[in-house]
Amino acid sequence: MHPQRKKKLWLILLVMAGVGIAVALALTALQQNINLFYTPSQIANGEAPVNARIRAGGLVVDGSVARDPDSLAVQFAVTDGDKQVLVSYSGILPDLFREGQGIVALGRVNTDGMLMADEVLAKHDEEYMPPEVAQAMEKVNQMKRDADAASGY
Repeated sequence: MHPQRKKKLWLILLVMAGVGIAVALALTALQQNINLFYTPSQIANGEAPVNARIRAGGLVVDGSVARDPDSLAVQFAVTDGDKQVLVSYSGILPDLFREGQGIVALGRVNTDGMLMADEVLAKHDEEYMPPEVAQAMEKVNQMKRDADAASGY
């Protein structure tokens, strides 16, 4: 092989290897920062990965908020209209957080199926609901309507 061609071939191989390494590093960084959305039904059914950072949302169940009087720790249940999941959070809750309110919590599901949240977000007005929560609740309501139609109610 001609020395000039050999030099060009090595240069092309080096550039391709560099691009491959850069793409691999970018994909690894992106994969670590992805927060997938799961509904309370999916978490309760075990579909959410354990100890992976996820987003979960739904409505705060009435009467489920339990605050620790000695700290900022709070536990509450979130529902999508079908199943409920307990959420544990330690910190200051948003001003708009209340029972019956739509929220999105970011955190990790432990082995008991409880979401250990490190961030809680509340909707900002009466008409707004996060798109993922609205879709999940509509899906549950549609499944209930289908089941009622099949049973003759």
